[in-house]
Amino acid sequence: MKEIKINLNKITKPEIDLIAEYFKQGKVIAYPTDTIYGLGCLATDKKAIKRIYRIKKRNKKNPLLILASSFNMVRKYCFLSRAQEEFLKNKCLDPVSVILKSRNLPRTNKSSDEARGLIDRRCRWSNATNKQHFFVRGLLPKELTGGKGSIAVRMPKNNFLIKTIRRVGAPIVSTSLNISGKKNIIKPDNLENYFETRKPDLIINAGELKSKPSRLVDIRDINNIKILRK
Repeated sequence: MKEIKINLNKITKPEIDLIAEYFKQGKVIAYPTDTIYGLGCLATDKKAIKRIYRIKKRNKKNPLLILASSFNMVRKYCFLSRAQEEFLKNKCLDPVSVILKSRNLPRTNKSSDEARGLIDRRCRWSNATNKQHFFVRGLLPKELTGGKGSIAVRMPKNNFLIKTIRRVGAPIVSTSLNISGKKNIIKPDNLENYFETRKPDLIINAGELKSKPSRLVDIRDINNIKILRK
C-alpha cells in the first residue's frame, strides 16, 4: 500500500498526473474529497468496484456514489434536465450529492420487445441517434448501481478533485473511507492495520479533514425533491 502526502492548497501537475494514472490503471485509492476521506476507483472499472465492496465489507445491494468534473460528464452517464441543472447551479452552494436517473437500463422482466421500446424512448430522450453509441458512452457497471435505474452524483467543490477527474477523463467512485458501519476516518495515518487483509492500493494523505458527508438529495422528480441526508 503506497502513500502520497499532498497539500490541497498547493497541488502540483505531476501529483495530479500520478494520481490520475493510478485511477486509470484500475487501482483502489483512499483520497481526500471536498467533504470527508473517500475510497474510490474508476467508475467504469467493474473489478475495482468489486474490490471496494470487499475492502469496506459493504452490502452489494447498496449503490455507490460517483464524482464528476462537469455537467457534460454528468450527462454522459445520467439523464439531466435543464431544471435539474439549474437546481445544481443555484441551490447547491455547499457540497450536495444528488440522485439522478442513470443511463443504464434497470433489471427488468419485460419481454425483449418491451425492453427494446424502453431503449428507443431513452435514446430519443437523450437525443441519441445511434443506439450502440448511446450504450457505450453512458453505461456504468451494474455493480456500481446495484442494478437500479439511478445513481448518486456529486460535482466536487475543490480543485484537486476537479483536476484529477478531468485528467482521468471519467467519473470516479466515492464512498466513505471506513469499514461499513464504523466511524468515518478523518485522518488516514494507520490504514495498514485498519483494513487488515484487504487494503487500498494508494493512500493520498492530505492531513486531517474535520468535515461531514455531503447532503443527499433525490432530484429525479424536480417537482418533488426529497432530502435523504441533511
